[in-house]
Amino acid sequence: MAAERVSLTVPARGEYARTVRMAASELAVRLGMPYDQVEDVRMAADEAFVYACGRTGPDGTVVFEFDLSDDALTMCVGPVAGRADLEAALDDAPGRYAAFILEAVCDTFVVEPGEDGTRLRIVKRLSGEE
Repeated sequence: MAAERVSLTVPARGEYARTVRMAASELAVRLGMPYDQVEDVRMAADEAFVYACGRTGPDGTVVFEFDLSDDALTMCVGPVAGRADLEAALDDAPGRYAAFILEAVCDTFVVEPGEDGTRLRIVKRLSGEE
């Protein structure tokens, strides 16, 4: 499979959580991930969306960029903070909880600067290995 990118921009409101979960899980199925890995992707997308919504507010939007390769699904989610807030993005209780969940269900989880502010980068590999 050639690398592909799928972008999804949704209002930062809870009623769009299902849309995000379904898109992420459908892309994981497209890569051939087994059920348990699809569930991990769905949980990661949901947690990242909820966290981003809490940082963005109901009038904002959350952008998911899904990058598909032969062996991995990468999700870049944001913005979750301004560019200058990279170090503090996960320092509060909701941030620590999000990091705990994302680190548990994904192969790689990092907070990084993006064009529009701080973003979460989440990778789930088909093999489950780094």
